[in-house]
Amino acid sequence: MVRILVAEDMRILRDTLVAVLNLEDDFEVVAEVAAGDRIVPAAREHRPDVALVDIDLPVEDGLAAAVRLREEVPACRVLVLTGLGRPAELRRAVAARVAGFLLKDAPSDDLVAAVRAVAAGGRVFDAELALSALEAAANPLSAREAEVLKRYAEGVSAAEIAGELFLSYGTVRNYLASAVTKLGARNRVDAARIAGDAGWL
Repeated sequence: MVRILVAEDMRILRDTLVAVLNLEDDFEVVAEVAAGDRIVPAAREHRPDVALVDIDLPVEDGLAAAVRLREEVPACRVLVLTGLGRPAELRRAVAARVAGFLLKDAPSDDLVAAVRAVAAGGRVFDAELALSALEAAANPLSAREAEVLKRYAEGVSAAEIAGELFLSYGTVRNYLASAVTKLGARNRVDAARIAGDAGWL
């Protein structure tokens, strides 16, 4: 019997997942949580074999919870089920050492097969997204350009960035302009979006 924890904040989707999984004779959903900070405590209590985890959860990000879960309940393997189908999210998931990564629009048969594979010690990743991640160009930004653009994306002004990084205001503007040019972006906001989606920040 494969014991499963489901971590999903949208009630209707969580109920649907539980219903689909419980249709399988060899599956048992032993816990349901709606927030990332509840994953580890629920896993400690119920000892699931597989945790089906969304990334975009309240209180604590699902991947951050997955890292803690690996440390505190190592027998539980994480299968990410997410609507965030970007190469950057896949790279984050791989860095968190999850056992699988599927998109929420995957057929239910694929989900069931993925849970079985992960429970058996395998790894399962969405093929098209994995290919996109492999085909993504190398980061064209220098470390300093990425650092400045990341702070800008977080809402920090160029003047504040200059103060934080001990740079002149003009140097910060030059780094931002260079990032816009290298990324073929329309402006700084567009550059931050492009770099963020690619996982370069």
